[in-house]
Order: sequence, then C-alpha cells, then structure tokens
Amino acid sequence: MRFLTVTAFIMVIFINTMAQTDLPVTAVAEVDLTRYCGTWYEIARLPNRFQRDCACCTSAEYTLLSDGNIRVVNRCQKSDGTIMTAEGLARKEKPDGPDSKLEVRFAPSWLGWLPFVWGNYWIIDLAPDYTYAVVGEPSRKYLWILARSAVMEPAVRDGIFEKLKGMGYEAEKLVFADTAETE
Repeated sequence: MRFLTVTAFIMVIFINTMAQTDLPVTAVAEVDLTRYCGTWYEIARLPNRFQRDCACCTSAEYTLLSDGNIRVVNRCQKSDGTIMTAEGLARKEKPDGPDSKLEVRFAPSWLGWLPFVWGNYWIIDLAPDYTYAVVGEPSRKYLWILARSAVMEPAVRDGIFEKLKGMGYEAEKLVFADTAETE
C-alpha cells in the first residue's frame, strides 16, 4: 500500500510538472509602442547573470526611433553605489509581426547581423493604462515585472503572479527589486 501511495504521489508531481511546462507563453495581442516607451521600474525579475551586480534602483528607458526600432537604456545601482548602464536596441521579432513580440540586443551594432546576439522580449501582460508590463520569452528563462512607478500595489502584483503561474512560470523564484532609492 505504501508503494502505491508513493508512486501516486510521484506521478502527481510528474504530471503537474509536465502540465506547467506545456502551457504556452503568449504575448499580448496589441501594444502601442509610443505609449509603451518611456521609463519603467523593475518590480521583480527571475534571476539572471547580467543583473547579478544590480543591488537596487533598476530601471529601463525606452525611446521610439524614427525607423521603428527602440533605443533601450537599462540602469541599476551596484552595492558600491556606482550606476551600471547597458544600452541596446529593440526591434520587432518579425517585420510583419505584432508589436508585442520584440527582440533586443546589447551587443555592439556591428554584431547586429548575428542572430544569437538578439534575445526575445515578449510583452506577455500589459495594464490597459500602461501602468505595468510583464516581459518574458518562450523558454521562461527570463522574466521581468515592470511598472511606471517603483512601487506596485500588492493586489496588482498578486494578480500578475496568478497569470504567470497560468503560463507555467515559477513565480516563487522571482527576485523583488530594492527600489527604495529609485523615486
């Protein structure tokens, strides 16, 4: 009997794990890039190697360029108080695709022809009034919750978490930004 209980428990965990990874990550249907541009503050993110030195005050500034691409300037404060800046470029993933599926590069422009310097940047959730956005990508390796203000209401954050769980993201792994000095 104990063997059957343990086996059933393992099967439930396995099925739940498989079900979570099979859920699609979808981008929002429409984004007005003019409204989307501006300053966004990081509320939370999945841990990643390129932000490991960021201690607080992480923000992104997006500027729509005349060619339809977007200038990206990411900033954060390191633990020693210095500001770390990364400048990049975002473009539509496919020229005839939706504005919610972008790709971004931070490599020098002369390397822009190499496909592997571009990373997916999908807007997977967006407040109707553009007060918050959630950026992810199909593999679920990267995720950012962004807001126009450095502080987010707990009820809004909880609603975003539920949506993320529905897409198979592990919301419990999110690292919350220290934004005390951002505003």
